[in-house]
Amino acid sequence: MSQKETAPKLSDNERLKRESDFLRGTIAEDLQDGLTGGFKGDNFQLIRFHGMYQQDDRDLRAERIEQKLEPLINMMLRCRLPGGIITPKQWLGIDKFAAEETLYGSIRLTTRQTFQFHGVLKTKLKSMHQLLNRLELDSIATAGDVNRNVLCTSNPVESVLHQQAYEWAKKISEHLLPKTRAYAEVWLDGEKQETPDEEPVLGSTYLPRKFKTTVVIPPQNDVDLHANDLNFIAIGHNGKLVGFNVLVGGGLAMTHGDKATYPRKASEFGYIPLEHTLAVAEAVVATQRDWGNRSERKNAKTKYTLERVGVDTFKAEVERRAGIHFEPIKPYEFTGRGDRIGWVQGVDDQWHLTLFIENGRLLDYPQRPLKTGVAEIAKIHKGDFRLTANQNLIVAGVSPQDKEAIEVLARRYGLMDDGVTKQRENSMACVSFPTCPLAMAEAERFLPQFVTQVEQIMSKHGVGDEHIVLRVTGCPNGCGRAMLAEIGLVGKAIGRYNLHLGGDREGMRIPRMYRENITEEEILAILDRLIENWAGERQSDEGFGDYVIRAGVIKPVIDSARDFYD
Repeated sequence: MSQKETAPKLSDNERLKRESDFLRGTIAEDLQDGLTGGFKGDNFQLIRFHGMYQQDDRDLRAERIEQKLEPLINMMLRCRLPGGIITPKQWLGIDKFAAEETLYGSIRLTTRQTFQFHGVLKTKLKSMHQLLNRLELDSIATAGDVNRNVLCTSNPVESVLHQQAYEWAKKISEHLLPKTRAYAEVWLDGEKQETPDEEPVLGSTYLPRKFKTTVVIPPQNDVDLHANDLNFIAIGHNGKLVGFNVLVGGGLAMTHGDKATYPRKASEFGYIPLEHTLAVAEAVVATQRDWGNRSERKNAKTKYTLERVGVDTFKAEVERRAGIHFEPIKPYEFTGRGDRIGWVQGVDDQWHLTLFIENGRLLDYPQRPLKTGVAEIAKIHKGDFRLTANQNLIVAGVSPQDKEAIEVLARRYGLMDDGVTKQRENSMACVSFPTCPLAMAEAERFLPQFVTQVEQIMSKHGVGDEHIVLRVTGCPNGCGRAMLAEIGLVGKAIGRYNLHLGGDREGMRIPRMYRENITEEEILAILDRLIENWAGERQSDEGFGDYVIRAGVIKPVIDSARDFYD
């Protein structure tokens, strides 16, 4: 039998990319169609490569269908913002657009260390992209089968090391970007060139699936490195960046009921000096490009490629392509991953204010006009803003003489609240309803009141000043990073979740499912009992996740590809 006859059939996404004319499709023509608020055919998928998802307001879907109206179709745009750094001028530009041109008026800080616009109508899309371009921003490759926004630890203390690591995050982002001119032609009215497009790194059909990269600075694992395909752990010497430990193959998404899918921690490949960084990044991406599964998208991520071919085989291919040999891993340790809320002073004597933004949603609420507050700070701030992978915002580079004025504004607009507990600061959720088309259960709208109930349980048992890393995600795709939490809730249906226990505070262990498809009341009853036991039986400074493992409440996940479902 011939190879052609035995080769598995490619997924339709592969056809779509191959026929897209390097991601152009017929998006430009589709923009002229005023009969629908959405995109047709392949363009529905292709706009993702331009940083957008087509959504509708699911709260209104049934009502509009009953009225024989099209769903309230709109777009979510995710900006490309390597390392999460944005200037006050840029911030004021996006603030104005969100207020005047989106359905919801909010800015959403995401777990990918960038911001999202929600509720952009089709008629506003070109003006939105052209605004970003004027602000020297774009949304290229923040979605789709490409390397997405590159994360970098938002370290506000070791400013010299952070600046060096951030520069590498930018270089990696630029090196792995699609080279097609489609974005400029479609959205910025760029002229079509005679010379053909080429994609030397990503290839003409791009990657088999989405790809995520981080640059992380110990001891803060605030980017949750094990959620990502490729990770560069910064190794410093005398305060200067000298190289990276490279870890490959992390990822959290899975599919309910499909044991061929699972979360996986990244594997250590080795250490490289700085000068090999881009070559190694390209080699990892190219190996996944050529070896990844293009037939079954549920098994197309890098983590499954490593499991299929073996870590050593994949690593050897990266070494061959990059022309290097990995040195042994340099020692590193992570001691936490939460953001340091409040003021901290850096080694350069500048001050940095980390603002807790619950769920990352910046909007003007009654008595808490958060979005206006950030804009007012932007009008006087001389440094920059840093968006964190924990959905918070750092007002960075504040001189001692400007510190008081910044704090006055932050408190006036409700951006600083001394009453926020450690538990709330260490809880996080994805967007979910009403805008995410994949949502199965509430997450962002569910989290605040759920945390309040967890806070009450912890206070009742005398641990109200402690915290448990708590994450809620509305489906099993992993955006809320519940599969690296001490308590992870994964949406199963409206009002029902799978409860996972046993991750750790540092984000180095995957939790295991403890109960399946249970209600909020059932979850709270279980947590009441377990938190009481933890409070009474824990060892010195023992985290909740470590306790439930030690006490035999649940078995640790050792090798998720083999024992996650045991």
